[in-house]
Amino acid sequence: MKKVGIVLVGIVILVGVIYCLPKEEKEVLIEEEESTNTSLAFYLEQEDGNYIESTSLPQTGYTLNTEKSVCTNNTTPVWKENKLYLNNLKDKGTSCYLYFNIYEPNVAKEYILSHYNQVLAREDFSTTITDTTTGTIYKSLDSSQYDNDGEVYYFAGNPTDNWVKFGGFYWRIIRINGNGSIRMIYQGTEANTTGTGTQIGTSAFNSQANDNAYVGYMYGTPGSGTYESTHANTNDSTIKGVLDTWYQNNLLNYVDKIDGNTGFCGDRTPSTSDTTSNGQGGTGTTRTYYGAYIRIYGSGTPTLECSNSSDLFTISGSSVGNKALQNPIGLITADEVWYAGGYTSNNINYYLYTGLNYWTMSPFGYGAAGVFRVGLQGALYNDSGLNWTVPGVRPVINLKADVTLTGSGTSTDPYVVEGAA
Repeated sequence: MKKVGIVLVGIVILVGVIYCLPKEEKEVLIEEEESTNTSLAFYLEQEDGNYIESTSLPQTGYTLNTEKSVCTNNTTPVWKENKLYLNNLKDKGTSCYLYFNIYEPNVAKEYILSHYNQVLAREDFSTTITDTTTGTIYKSLDSSQYDNDGEVYYFAGNPTDNWVKFGGFYWRIIRINGNGSIRMIYQGTEANTTGTGTQIGTSAFNSQANDNAYVGYMYGTPGSGTYESTHANTNDSTIKGVLDTWYQNNLLNYVDKIDGNTGFCGDRTPSTSDTTSNGQGGTGTTRTYYGAYIRIYGSGTPTLECSNSSDLFTISGSSVGNKALQNPIGLITADEVWYAGGYTSNNINYYLYTGLNYWTMSPFGYGAAGVFRVGLQGALYNDSGLNWTVPGVRPVINLKADVTLTGSGTSTDPYVVEGAA
């Protein structure tokens, strides 16, 4: 194994590409001399799928296999921008066995984009889209429409060619994320467009609605006097429990195809104003309007960027977000519904319309804890987490950027993930 030494940040001579992030702000550097601090073993994937040991880190063309890689002493390896970060490295004698897979960036993105002869950008989001948009995909107009990772391609209106078959289920592509992963929403065990088959069941969003805490996909301490404690990601919402159970029962065999770095945004940016965001409120029973409300009823501009890291729900192995999830699964956001052609007026002619109520992940506000839903006629509405209609649950996941696809995206010839139909 390769021996490495630990050197405090600020030393002038920096020779390595391995970094240790947390508490002591230490940076780990590869050195030639013998050290007893940390030992690393590198294994690089070959074209035949086997791994061979390497004496050095790969420079480009590889991604860290987080499922296969392991470190002792609770140290967590993270690979980002061709640099290795060792989180929580604090004990001597730590050993890491690090496996790197050949990275084929944006294979899925390139395959999908090759099927569309028209790429459009939108500036006006003030109306719904009801057009049949087969053969068309939309893209970010400029950087203001990027997500946290970059340029986005997305579907809007009523396409008939954004279908995917994965894990034994049908899905619809919402967008190609900035990192090349593919975000998609559950459509059923058959190619349903409407009805109960488009959801895995119904659920309250949360078991209570009498505190600002309960707008969260996860939440902290109800009755707390501080925003940070109220919205700490320590307790699971009711709907998160439903999604986690479904994921464990249905998608565990396909974890190598599902992107765990991309997050799900439950924007809890608070405001006591209903027209502009002032950063106030969000605790106890204080009347509060959250980020999506201000955008929909105030600024009139949706966003795919999650401004607060604590609201970007990611799994523990992710290099971004709050790292609070057990499973890489979530819900669609109100902003994504908006991008898809839905708005606050009815629309039964876009691909997210199912004829049923179903939840988004976006908090609305507090009078009673409210979260946006897609309504019976396709419009965005707000609902209490205990709403009597008990909206449906439609899982959202992200496929890895390097999955191999076949098919043309129609319901009869959907995009199929190789090895995971």
